[in-house]
Amino acid sequence: MILPIYGYGEPVLRKVGEEITKDYPNLKETIANMYETMYHAYGVGLAAPQVGLAIRVFLVDTSPFAESDDISKEEAEELKTFKQTFINAKIIKEEGDLWGFNEGCLSIPDVREDVFRHDTITIEYFDEDFNKKTEVYSGIIARVIQHEYDHIEGILFTDHLSMLKKKLIGKKLMNIMEGKSRPDYKMKFVNKKGR
Repeated sequence: MILPIYGYGEPVLRKVGEEITKDYPNLKETIANMYETMYHAYGVGLAAPQVGLAIRVFLVDTSPFAESDDISKEEAEELKTFKQTFINAKIIKEEGDLWGFNEGCLSIPDVREDVFRHDTITIEYFDEDFNKKTEVYSGIIARVIQHEYDHIEGILFTDHLSMLKKKLIGKKLMNIMEGKSRPDYKMKFVNKKGR
C-alpha cells in the first residue's frame, strides 16, 4: 500500500525515533508498504518518520545511482545491488573526508542542495529478520544511509545548510508546509489536509 509522505513542517519529522522489538505490530507489512511508497516516489531511501511513524526504521535502495556517469564501474556494480532495511540503527563511527553531494528529500520536494558528509561510516543495525549486523559503508551508499539515519534522529538535510542557504530556500519550505508543493506522489502537509 502506498502511504502519504509527510512534508516539511510535520512534527513527526523532528522526533527522535524509538527503538522497536521484533514484535512491533505489522512490522513486515509496514516495511513492505515503505518500499512500495519509496519506489512509487522514485526515492532511494525512506525513513519511518516520513510516513508518520516515530520509530527507528529506514530503508535504502541505491540502484538508481548505478546509472550515473560520475562514478566508477566498481561503485556502479555495488550501487546496482544495494538494498537494505535498517532497524534500530546506530552509527558508531564516521570517518574519511567530508565531501559534497547534491541531496534532495521526498519530504522536501523541489529542494536540492549540496550537503557535506563523511565518506565512510560504521553502523550497527538489525535487518528485516532481526539479525544484528555491524557494517562499514563508504561513498554514495554511506551518504544515503547517513541521510536516512538523520531522519530517525529528527534531522533533515536542510539542517546541514548554512544560514544563507536556509534563507534562500525559505519560501520553498513555506510552500511545502502550506501544501502548495505538487510532487507526483501522495503527501501530507502540516498546514493542509492531505490530497
